[in-house]
Amino acid sequence: MTLELRVDGLTCPNCTSELEQEIRLLEHGQSAKLSYNAGKLTVDEKVDLEKVRRILRSDGATLKKDRDGHAHFHDLNHDHDHDHNHAHGSGSTKRIIGLLSVSALLYLGTMATQAWLPPAASIPLYVAASLLSGYSTFWRGLKNLAKFKFNIDALMTIALVGAASIGDWKEATLVAILFGLNELLEGLGMEKARKSMETLLQVAPKEAVKLEDGLEKIVPIASLEIGDTVIVRPGEKIPSDGTVAGGKSSVNEAAITGESLPVEKAAGEPVFGGSINNEGVLQIRIGKAYEDSSLAKILHLVQEAQETKTPTELFINKFSKYYTPLIILVALLVLLIPPLLFGGDWQKWLYQGLAVLIVGCPCALILSSPIAIVSGIARNARNGILVKGGVFLEQLGKLDTLAFDKTGTLTKGEPHVEKTVVYDKDRFFLVAGAIEKTSVHPLAKAVMKEIGRLGAAVGDADKIHTLSGQGITATYEGRSYWLGNEKSIAHINFMEEVRSAIQLLKDEGLTLVLLADESEVLGMFGIADEIRAESADVIGELHRSGIRRTVMLTGDHPKTAEKVAGAVGVSEYYGSLLPEDKVAKVKQLAASGTVGMIGDGINDAPALASAQLGIAMGKGTDSAIETADVVLMQDHLGKLPAAIRIARRVNRIIRFNIGVALGFKLIALLLTIPGWLTLWIAILSDMGATIFVTLVSLTVLIEKRS
Repeated sequence: MTLELRVDGLTCPNCTSELEQEIRLLEHGQSAKLSYNAGKLTVDEKVDLEKVRRILRSDGATLKKDRDGHAHFHDLNHDHDHDHNHAHGSGSTKRIIGLLSVSALLYLGTMATQAWLPPAASIPLYVAASLLSGYSTFWRGLKNLAKFKFNIDALMTIALVGAASIGDWKEATLVAILFGLNELLEGLGMEKARKSMETLLQVAPKEAVKLEDGLEKIVPIASLEIGDTVIVRPGEKIPSDGTVAGGKSSVNEAAITGESLPVEKAAGEPVFGGSINNEGVLQIRIGKAYEDSSLAKILHLVQEAQETKTPTELFINKFSKYYTPLIILVALLVLLIPPLLFGGDWQKWLYQGLAVLIVGCPCALILSSPIAIVSGIARNARNGILVKGGVFLEQLGKLDTLAFDKTGTLTKGEPHVEKTVVYDKDRFFLVAGAIEKTSVHPLAKAVMKEIGRLGAAVGDADKIHTLSGQGITATYEGRSYWLGNEKSIAHINFMEEVRSAIQLLKDEGLTLVLLADESEVLGMFGIADEIRAESADVIGELHRSGIRRTVMLTGDHPKTAEKVAGAVGVSEYYGSLLPEDKVAKVKQLAASGTVGMIGDGINDAPALASAQLGIAMGKGTDSAIETADVVLMQDHLGKLPAAIRIARRVNRIIRFNIGVALGFKLIALLLTIPGWLTLWIAILSDMGATIFVTLVSLTVLIEKRS
């Protein structure tokens, strides 16, 4: 069994990775995972937690355990409900702000009175101000230097000690204060992104009102079993997936689908856990244990999504390992070359070398990606779009080709009567209704829906008999009738008018249901899969959003495919495809672009798996959640363009952040050539870039109101 534990005060992704490696060296710690993005540690329950705490404390992080001590991912939120403070080793955010404020006042006061104070008095005041704001950094840096680990804290410690050694107490103190402020703002930025994710976890109900032997009993949702009946009153959350056993109400399913409009529910209709009952009292028969419910899986996927690293993040982390030693080498060259080769002043170039060390802190570079990624995943999740990791979010933003399954994706997957041709108005609808009303075939349901829409009378047929692969024979008021495809009425010698009508409907890609008596055709229904109302608008919006090719792949007849493709506006279409043909076509498309495949997650599983990005429509179905890389929890494509725009925005922001982080540092380093770089310019360049990339990344969370 594993434990999931909340960790506060993780200072940076690199430090988090190093802490994870140390925990893995403990007995039973081999499987430990420490996530900077999620602020979470997953570890074997047999590990010595006191040793884990000591390792975390060495970097200023603190450990919290779930209330019940178990590894329920949704319980992480329970512990967090009452403590939203972000820690940085010296305690809570308020304490850090207090220390920084006192340090800044002490620094300003010392500067203001320095002219009247002897050095013996001003230096201790500067030291005190430095320790108040930077002692945790200094302490961590010393320990890392002792282990020959040259990370951010080690660089800052070398710079502080070096500045103090050459008597630059004023600038050394300013560096300590600004770096402390930088760390605080950096942590608050990441915490803001984490909190946006954690608000999603608050939709999980904690208790349910169980109906047992006519009595109501409050129980934890984890104790509910399949078949239990619960009472859900107005304003309460439905505890798990199930079916309405009694009552009638509207339900807000935004937690699952991202759709804010309420959905009417009555007896026999399915409901999702986490949905909010609006007005009536509902009795819900539990269909799944909470841990197997759609909501539980969604929350689990959202948590897991934070822990995957994109290729960009992996590259930055790898780059940082070489970047820091390189900066130390550059600092040494700045220190040594001017004095040794050009007779430069040792103290001046030591100062410049220390400034280079501070410029070399890779804070902004490391933070250029994770905050934007977490914000993008959270923003999409709020809209009912589950992206299963940063790598898939990055891929979603790179798509230039989208392949669509037809049935259930661009169309509703429900046949409807699109055209009727009637030769005998008195008998056609009356007899067709009499025969079809006893059938459960999808085409029969479409016929009955059309007859109901027209308000036509329906009789009662006798001697109903099914002809396999053809249709139905029956009698009505003593006369025999045949209803079905062309084969079912082979005994009729078609008139040219009927033959032309049949061919015309077939050319339009419609499926035919004909009705005939012993001698003539009474009429025919032309049936098609109804196109979703939003499909054409979505395809148009996707093209405007930069999707170069939209391709429809279907097993239906090419004529049907042509008709649907023309109606929705896709770039290309292919019909009569078997599942293996769809896979081959997706691979062919991938040779000339980045392809996403969209389907229902069941029939299209092979094609979804073979695409660079699988996107499933599911509205909570298990197969959709498990199959694809991205899941649209609605039963339509309406929010897909927004998801792609968010992903592209995240990718743009990450590229921009990397440019800003490296640009600031390059400008600062160029100032060393004329010897203009100072310690405070160095720390401001690093701090400015860090704050800037953090704020830019958090803009992903801002939703524009139309």
